[in-house]
Amino acid sequence: MISSLLNKNKGLLPILVIVGISVLATSKSYAIDLNPLTIIKDAIEAAVEDRSAEDIATDTRIKASITATIADQMGTDVISINSDVYEQDVMLTGIVESLEQRATAEDVIRDIEGIKLVLNQIMIKSDLEQEQGAVEKFVDDTIIETKINAQLLDAKGVNVTNFRYRSVAGHVFLFGRALSAPENEKATEIVRDIENVQSVVNLVKVRSLLED
Repeated sequence: MISSLLNKNKGLLPILVIVGISVLATSKSYAIDLNPLTIIKDAIEAAVEDRSAEDIATDTRIKASITATIADQMGTDVISINSDVYEQDVMLTGIVESLEQRATAEDVIRDIEGIKLVLNQIMIKSDLEQEQGAVEKFVDDTIIETKINAQLLDAKGVNVTNFRYRSVAGHVFLFGRALSAPENEKATEIVRDIENVQSVVNLVKVRSLLED
């Protein structure tokens, strides 16, 4: 997907690489998403989205605040917490040790300025271990997300830059905006048919550009 988007935005990658490296150079290692490739991918997609620069900037600020707040108030003992922000709605995903940690992750970000809605989809480690023990199958979330990215990009009638997606032990969470119900349904079906996807939770808003 990144290579395809770069064809539309030549010369953007060197700048984004520097941005990604700068962010990492000033950040401690926390159990939250700070993958430089994710930072670059998010920035490239933002460059071609059909949203205003102000809206994208607000989401970027909120995500940075979430990362800092969770790291500061929950420390490094959490297993994995990811945040995705779209039009000031927040989706939390990942894995934690307990229901208490799951609730805490939501509580500590509630007061961040600009957040409209928090969708807490964080999963509990013991539940996943029980499930994985039953199926005895290793699931690589990175591979699943890579396949989602490629297949949504290639799909006709799906604007992938308006979608966000996270895989947690094969459980995929879709987030963002679809311009129509058929587009949303198509994206869901594509993801559901990917190998090793255990379930799909669709949190996508369906709203046409005419409603903006």
